Parts: sequence; C-alpha cells; structure tokens
Amino acid sequence: MVSKLGRVPLGRRLPICPTIAALLMSGLAMAQFTATTQLVVQTVTVKDKAGKPVEGLTAKDFTVLEDGAPQTIKFFEYQKLTELAEAAPQAPLPEKIIPVPKLTKTQIAPEVPGNTLYRDRRLLALYFDLTAMGPPDQLRALTAAKKFVRTNMTGSDLMAIMQFAGGAVQVLQDFTGDRARLESILQTMIVGEDENADTNPNDSDTGAAFGQDDGEFNIFSTDRQLAALQTAAKMLGQLSEKKSLIYFASGLRMNGSDNQAQLRATVNAAIRSGVSFWPVDARGLVAMAPLGDATRGSQGGHDMYTGAAAMNVMSNFQRSQDSLWSLAADTGGKAFLDNNDLASGIVQAQKSVPSYYILGYYTSNAALDGKFRKIKITLNSTTTAALDYRQGYYANKQFKQFTTVDKERQLEEALMLGDPITELTIAMEVDYFQLNRAEYFVPLIVKIPGRELALARKGGAERTRIDFIGEVKDSFGVTVQNVRDKVDIKLTGNTAAELATKPVQYDTGFTLLPGKYTIKFLARDAETGRIGTYISKFLIPNLNKEEKRIPISSVVLSSQRVDLKDALYNALKDKDRAETANPLVLEGQKLIPSVTRVFRRDKDLFVYLQAYEPGLETVKPMVAFVTFYQGQTKVFETQPMQVNDGPVRKLKTVEFKFGLPLGKFTPGDYVCQVTVLDPGTQKAAFWQAPIVVIE
Repeated sequence: MVSKLGRVPLGRRLPICPTIAALLMSGLAMAQFTATTQLVVQTVTVKDKAGKPVEGLTAKDFTVLEDGAPQTIKFFEYQKLTELAEAAPQAPLPEKIIPVPKLTKTQIAPEVPGNTLYRDRRLLALYFDLTAMGPPDQLRALTAAKKFVRTNMTGSDLMAIMQFAGGAVQVLQDFTGDRARLESILQTMIVGEDENADTNPNDSDTGAAFGQDDGEFNIFSTDRQLAALQTAAKMLGQLSEKKSLIYFASGLRMNGSDNQAQLRATVNAAIRSGVSFWPVDARGLVAMAPLGDATRGSQGGHDMYTGAAAMNVMSNFQRSQDSLWSLAADTGGKAFLDNNDLASGIVQAQKSVPSYYILGYYTSNAALDGKFRKIKITLNSTTTAALDYRQGYYANKQFKQFTTVDKERQLEEALMLGDPITELTIAMEVDYFQLNRAEYFVPLIVKIPGRELALARKGGAERTRIDFIGEVKDSFGVTVQNVRDKVDIKLTGNTAAELATKPVQYDTGFTLLPGKYTIKFLARDAETGRIGTYISKFLIPNLNKEEKRIPISSVVLSSQRVDLKDALYNALKDKDRAETANPLVLEGQKLIPSVTRVFRRDKDLFVYLQAYEPGLETVKPMVAFVTFYQGQTKVFETQPMQVNDGPVRKLKTVEFKFGLPLGKFTPGDYVCQVTVLDPGTQKAAFWQAPIVVIE
C-alpha cells in the first residue's frame, strides 16, 4: 500500500504512527535500531583491442574489489549507445526559433531506485556559470551550444540546461531530446530572459536551490563557484547513468590553498554522482596584451618596465586554466582550452561516452570515516579488454569526525538546498517596525525545543551549542541581508532541567526597505549535527502610501518578558544595536514574541504595536482596544486606551502596550483583534490573529 502525503508545513513534523506510539508508551520500543547502507554505483566501459565496445557481458563476468575486499554486485545493466558515425540524422530544425516567453525553473527528475530512467541514452548537461563570464564570453558560449544542438546532436543524446546566476543553481531544462525546445531556451538566454516577458518583480522564482552571496560566511567568489558546481553535480547524482557536465566559464581563479577544501568537496561530489566535468574556456584563443587590455587600468610602477607586470598577467591567466584542467582530470573529463570553436568542446564530451555497463553494490565497509576507498574491477574471462572506470571514492563522514572546514561546508551546502531539512524542529516569526520614511527594522525570532538539543559535558558543566546561518533575498533573488552566528549555552543543574521543557530562543534584526522578501534560516545542533531549516516569504508594506487606514506596525503577542542578561533563552547577534533599534527592548527588559501563539491561563498576555502619524507637527491622541472572539461571540474587550504623546521622531510614533490576565478565559481557540482609532481624522486600523489558551 502506498500512501501519498501532502505538503508538510515548514518547521513541523509528521505525526508518529499510532502503533509505534503505543509501543513507546508501553516501554517495548526502548531499543534503538540503526541500519546504514552505502550504495556505490560504477560505470564501466569495456573495449576490445580495436577500441570497440564489448557487449554481452553479465554481472558474473566482473569482479569488484574495494580496498581488496570482494563486493557482491546487486545491480547490473548495459547501456547501448549508437555510435556517432552511425547515428541517423534528425529532422531539420525550423529556420527561425521563437524564444520561450520566460524561462521556467525546474528540477532534475529523479529515477526510481534500481531502475534507470534513461536507458540507452547519452546524458549531456550544459552548465553556464554566468557569474564567471562577461557578456562577450556568454554570447560565445550560448552560440556554441546552439550550434551543437542544431548540427551535432544525435538521436541518442539527451541534454539538460543549467545555469548559475543570482546566487542560485537553476535547472532551465531537464534532460530532453527536443532540439527545438533546447534551442529556444538558448535563444531566450541570448536575447535576455526578460526582454519579451513580464518583468513584474513580484513574480520571481524562489524554488531554485539557494546559492551564496557576499557576506560574513562567504569570503571567496571561487568557493561560491565551486560550491554551485557541487550542487549541480548532486542534482545530476539522482540518475545512475554516466553524466557529462559541460562547464562554460571564463576560467576559474584559485586563491592558492584557500580553495583546496571546496575544490576537493566538489570533485568528491562529482565522483559520487557519476559526473564528469568537461570545462570549456569561453574566452577562446586569447591574444593577450602584455600589460592587460582596455578593460583594466594600468598598474603603474616599476613592474611595467621590468616585465613583472606582464608575467603576472600571464601567470594569472594560466592559473585560471589550470583550475579547469584539474576539475576535468580529477573527474574523468577533459578541459577544452585556447580554441575559438567552443562547440567542439561539447562534441569532445559527446564522443567520450560510448556504450558502457552500470554496476551497483552495497559496500561491505559501512564505516563513515571519510577515508578514500580504492576500487578495482576486473573481468573473470580470458578476454583481453580495456576497462575504464573510476578508481575509488571518499566515504561519507560522521558529524563527530568533521573538521572545522567540513562543518562550515555542511551549513553552506544545506543553505543551498531548495528543500527544507527537518531533523531539528524550528519555529520563526518575522515582524516589522518603521524607523524612518525609508527604512524598517525587522526583528527575527527563532525558537527551538530544548528537549531536541544534545548536551555535552565540558569544563565541569553541561553545555549545548547551536549554529545559525541565514539569508534574506529580495524579489529578484538577490541576497540583501545575511547572518552567521552561534550560541554557546552553559547550563547548571537547574537550567539543564529547564532546557528539557522550555525552548531556546535566538533573535536578531535587519534593516530593510519596503518590498517582498524570502528568508531562509538554518539552525544546527553543534553536538549531533542535526539541522532544521525554515523558509518563509514575508512582506514589508510601504506605510507611507497608506491613506485610507492608520499605518501600524506588526502586532506582537507575548506571555513573558525577560532580562537581556538571561543567556538561556536568548542570544543577541549585536546587543548594543539590538537595544537601540529593537522596539521590543525597553529598560533592559525584552518582550518575547510568542511564535506559536499558545498561552497559559496562569500568565498575562502582552500586546504591543506602534501606530504612525507621518507629516504631523505634533502627536495627536489615538485610541486602541483589544477584543477576543470565540466563533461569532465577543468574549472579552479591554477598555479603550488613549495615548496622547509618543517618541519625538519625524514619524510621530505612538506606542500601545496592553497587559491582559487570562485567568478568566476558558481553554480553547480564540481570535484576537486589535483596533486602532484616530478621532481627529476618523481613520482606523484592524488586525486579527488566532490564539490558543491552555491550562
């Protein structure tokens, strides 16, 4: 029986099976069972003395050794590809290709485990790194791709189109043999994605994998390029077949040893995914001026006369090509350099994929130690043949064996994934308060159940640490704010007991302009490596344009105020800035928003909001009150609160603070409504939200 599950709200978990829950309650399921299997897939090309593929072999004809230990082949398949010389020509394309109106972001379709999706087809992925190519190089690369699709693509070829732009890896087209569709997308990329399309910024796509942009956790642009290439390889790794990724870029500039860790991670991801990199230098054959061309200013100095400046230009250019060569050599591909016919680079990758065998086995070495596993594949028969396959791979690691670099990369890779990770429950609330005519302060509140955090005993006390990373993107997909922080909490006996029943809260804040945004926030338990991700869209309205109603801020509901020195339940990214700008901080006390909006009867409910009177010379009186409904019945309403003055600011801000006892409320669901009235202008503002009152 197969069950279909709908979309699960972010930050929540699926309900546990009633049978398992009953066993847990009865104590019969106290033992923890863990099963770890690692499927290793190898593509093997077998050729005779004449260089032709050898057909008709079975799994019994192969012997697979991993670090000298024999492995049992569980999956075996032969992929027969038509030779290029024998490929039948396809129907000619129309002379004029109409570009698609707007490029649609999609994903690489995965295959069912144990069943190849594209049998007897050659898989070629065109990957355009638009962040590493200037407009002339982009035009050459896209034109070369069009030329290949029109003249060299055969019936055995399936092609996908991917690009890295705007900090995200985007799949513009999954693998297809539709040449007209492929050329249409390439033509659209040439003329500009939005030239003949709807340019409404509110329609931007946010489903692509999150990339990386400048910030305190993104230092080197080369690391971003390599990390994006790693993401593309993992996307292609959902398919068992051999994949060739043709990587168009204007070189890849390494920074000494600084990028070696990310380079190794990218190569390892490609090897695990069965992807070969075929870099194509989009600059073509370059006639290099000794002191640089007109795109850069003269460096000046005595190096111009000693030849050091010219040698430095040549050295930098050579290093950028060496990086492409390394990517190709380490993954089984070949770099295409110093040639103006860029389409030949794609043909080179096309010819490199003859018929081959797919072998899959579950490794007998289940240790997650991150060490290199050497693979040796031989034929059992006496047939003389040449075998081409990858010589090994790096095993996965357990989190406790991660180095500092591994831990940072895990966070960045998780941030780039399009789908959320739900190993750790996380809840979040985003509010906004107007600072001036242009800017808004946006407090971000994150809560994590304390019972889900692991404790470690260090220095005679119990500790827990949480790593945070997040980014805010505007409607164009550009990162405008980001945060990288960690919380190290030292616990005593009493606070350690409280951690099991109360959440840990983290808060920070951003300054943003009005508009639509998407925030992706990630938290990781630094002891176990478990990760929780929260993705949400939010809107900051332009309150300056509000004419019919009273402009108000977000309404914050809370049941507690804490001292800023309380290290258990809050952690400030910038304490001084938070105390100054955060309206929820007053006289050393901070109002803790209730993210879940569930309140206990034995505690008071605090309501806080701001109303604005822009353009007025003095603050005029305003009136506000809070009403509670249960269904259509009014249950409770506060006395109207009139505020005659407020902070002396250009916005003429009026603050409303309510404290309501909930002891007379019966447990149940309610609707909380806040009403703000301006007696002078006869304007009003209304806000509603559901709440739950419990014992």
